[in-house]
Amino acid sequence: MASIEIRDVSKRYAGRAILSGLSLALEDGECFTLLGPSGCGKTVLLRLIAGFEAPDSGSILIGDKAVADAASGRMAPPDKRGLGMVFQDYAVWPHMTVFANVAYPLRLAGVKGDELRDRTMRCVELVGLAGLDQRLPSQLSGGQQQRVALARALVSEPGILLLDEPLNNLDANLREEMRFEIKALQQKTGVTILYVTHDQEIALGIADRLAVMDEHGKLCQIGTPEEVYEHPADDFVFRFLGIANFLFFTREGNVLRAGNSRESWRGPPPDIDGKLLTAGFRPSDVLLAREGEGFSGIIRRASFLGAQFDYLIEIAGVLIRAALPSHECVARGLLFAEGDACRVELATVQWFAGHVAAAEKL
Repeated sequence: MASIEIRDVSKRYAGRAILSGLSLALEDGECFTLLGPSGCGKTVLLRLIAGFEAPDSGSILIGDKAVADAASGRMAPPDKRGLGMVFQDYAVWPHMTVFANVAYPLRLAGVKGDELRDRTMRCVELVGLAGLDQRLPSQLSGGQQQRVALARALVSEPGILLLDEPLNNLDANLREEMRFEIKALQQKTGVTILYVTHDQEIALGIADRLAVMDEHGKLCQIGTPEEVYEHPADDFVFRFLGIANFLFFTREGNVLRAGNSRESWRGPPPDIDGKLLTAGFRPSDVLLAREGEGFSGIIRRASFLGAQFDYLIEIAGVLIRAALPSHECVARGLLFAEGDACRVELATVQWFAGHVAAAEKL
């Protein structure tokens, strides 16, 4: 297998900086996810690693070999980098069978006979397409076509697999299924994976480590999914990793006043200084009751989503969302209607300095 090291890489298009002095290291055999909004430079970075583009400055190493170096002009061609790549749109040949699609890289490399057949069939079986090797792509589902693309990328036994949002064109159920399949493939083969996506569920679900990238191409935080989710470096990371609620507070002596109300924070004091603070929390962190302790709230929208109820609640001049399991709402009498009063407590919060831009006032 192989590691990847990106050293101070920059790339510009039409005078616009896409990546500026970016450095990143991927360990041998890990599944690494690069998560960020559309247009932040994720795919550009993937193309630089693959050899489809050259960096304007900096260098890229695969293993201990420099495959791109702007200072010396070195630029190894894509087919000499030991990479496999899977694209968002599958890119399988429509006139070729599953077998022919998967075998194509081996034919280009001059592999023939039993070796070609054995290696091809091994990859076909690895991705769960045994018995379908003579079908055309038009006879396959979208998920099966994406498996063909994965098998074709793996048949050459690359040290690194680059995945450019390969599940975007699949429906929700197939995305979830393929997410687990990709992780299982990585564990079976030991291949190093770099997966770029804007989908936080996929990023959190398959990564050994992940990096969050902002809209300017800056790496905001790198860590395990648990570290990044539980301890976000800033409000951008917190917001990007799922539905985020933000509630304003103003410090008055030792008291924190919420939003435009006189209600105060009663939980553990935040560990940051400043007069203006924002509490960030997830819908699942909201604890609802009809009476008792907590902030006073008004239900502005009640939505039944099957396994859970989703409530939009006004608290201290801010709208927040709460998600409660349906069975809990029924058992505890928490089936609220629009306009109902409620009490709100927060199980867990992340504190940020200032009144962050993402907080929505009424």
